[in-house]
Amino acid sequence: QVQLVESGGGLVQAGGSLRLSCAASGRTFSSYAMGWFRQAPGLEREFVAAISGSGGSRSYADSVKGRFTISRDNAKKSVYLQMNSLKPEDTAVYYCAADFWGGSPRSRVVAYNYWGQGTQVTVSS
Repeated sequence: QVQLVESGGGLVQAGGSLRLSCAASGRTFSSYAMGWFRQAPGLEREFVAAISGSGGSRSYADSVKGRFTISRDNAKKSVYLQMNSLKPEDTAVYYCAADFWGGSPRSRVVAYNYWGQGTQVTVSS
């Protein structure tokens, strides 16, 4: 069993930055990959970024490459999403998720076993 709690969302102007955090509890954190997803109103949940258990492999959606950075601190059982150059289209609820079985970071929603409650990110133009 894993519990995930996101924090760090908020309101920011276009071009600004935010850093999201996700704290995990339960099973050995370094043994599983982690991902960030987002969901805007009326749209499906979409992949943002993912990182392997060791942190040595990362994957990003094309829409955020070069602007967002995923990282993790296994000692603190936390994963982070640094978001720079934010755009209004980045507005969504952001979720972190745990993937127990994937060796490499995966982008499919169905690959993830546990989800946090989400944190709202709003980017004003």
